[in-house]
This record gives sequence, C-alpha cells and structure tokens, in this order.
Amino acid sequence: MNAVPTPLAAAPTSGADLLLWVAIPYICLAMFVVGHVWRYRQDQFGWTSRTSQLLEHRWLRWGSPLFHLGAFTVIGGHVVGLAVPASWTEAAGISEHAYHTTAVWAGSVAGVAMVAGLGMLCARRLLTRRIRLGTDRSDRLLFPLLSATVLLGITATAAHNVFGDGYDYRCTVSVWFRGLFTLQPQPEAIAGAPLLFQLHALTACLLFAAWPFTRLVHVWSAPIGYLARPYLVYRRRATRAAAPTAGGRPRSSSDSRRAA
Repeated sequence: MNAVPTPLAAAPTSGADLLLWVAIPYICLAMFVVGHVWRYRQDQFGWTSRTSQLLEHRWLRWGSPLFHLGAFTVIGGHVVGLAVPASWTEAAGISEHAYHTTAVWAGSVAGVAMVAGLGMLCARRLLTRRIRLGTDRSDRLLFPLLSATVLLGITATAAHNVFGDGYDYRCTVSVWFRGLFTLQPQPEAIAGAPLLFQLHALTACLLFAAWPFTRLVHVWSAPIGYLARPYLVYRRRATRAAAPTAGGRPRSSSDSRRAA
C-alpha cells in the first residue's frame, strides 16, 4: 500500500495554530523536564509503579506483558517514524512502500496488543474493589489520558492507512515534531494533517506533561543494572545430625526441651 504524499500547507499560520502546535507543546515539554526534577527531589520514595500484584495477579499476569511489549514496540516505531527523516531510510535502502507496509502492519499488531493489555489493566482496576480503593488522583488522570492517546493513535492508523487511501505522516507530523526539538517549529506542517492525527498529537503532549506526576516515572528506574550484575552463589548449610536418645531413636526437639 502506497501512502499518499501530503505537501505542507502554504496558508499563513494562524494564532490558533501557534497556540496548539507551538505554545502547548513547549509548555508540556517544560512540565516534563521540570516536573521530573521536582518529583525526584521531593518524592523519591514515591518513585515507583505502586504495584498491586499482591491484591490481584490473574489479570495482571496477561495484561502487563501485553501492554508493556506493545508499548515498547509502538514507542520504537514512533521514534523511527517521527525522528528519522524519510531521506535517511531511503538512503539505507528501505523504499517508501516497504517502510509504510512494515510500519502499518507491525504497528497495528503492537497497537492491538497494547490496547488489549491496557484494557485488562483498566478492567482489573475498575472491577477489583481492593485495587479500586487504592486508586489515587494521579491514576484517575493517567488511565483516561493514556487510553485516549493509545486509542486515537490506533484509530488514526486504521482509518487512514489500513482501511483508507493512506496518509504519509512523515511529510507533515514528523516535520512538525522534529522542528520542536531543533527550535524551528513549523506549525503549518501539522495544521493540515487529518483530525485524528492532530488529536493524537495533542493528547500525547498532555500525557508528557502529566508524566512526572504519575506512576509513569518508574520507566526511568528500570533495573538495567541487573543485566550486568554478577551471579549470586547460594550455599546450602549442612544439617547437623541429631544425637540419639537412650532408646536409639533420634532426639526430637520436644525431647531436647524436656531434657533442658
């Protein structure tokens, strides 16, 4: 399936575009950076995922791996699609058709796994009373915002690139995304993108703004050091044979207490 190239909008940038695609993203990025510094300095003991495995583990056993594996794949696809220009992949010998075919189908499978896992995690939080009572205000913000971001992303992919004519977001959304980090924002690049892609980008910005104040901070505490840690050797302590009693049988603990 060949995506339809979309040229950048030639219309002048409006004030609404500057607010949506320049001001709000930079505010969210600032909250992401400053919020992490504040959280680390003020709440190191709360820098965890606040696991609820002891309260319920059947849904968690399936939901957590599906969500995390799907999320890692989706994030990797976003990094390639947004941060790597199309000219780089073409120089590496990857054609546009091959790139989009792989991105659409691999992203769809990863997105379905992520949605299924997130659905299980949300369901167990709503249906298990003990977990529901332990849900704090940050979780009530995080789960709806994360769900909206994921569902909008997979809906945009399905509507335009699976069942639609195809949309080359690397000519619009990716240009806008890279411009934010090079301090050369191009709001006109995303202003003409389909609505689903715009909503997905906005909810992603809000998710990054809320990130430091939720359980998502545990991403930066992944135990990567365990991969290089030397093995721990455990030795079994030899059990001492019990002294026999007068009758020839081994002395039990009750006999020892009576003897004492």
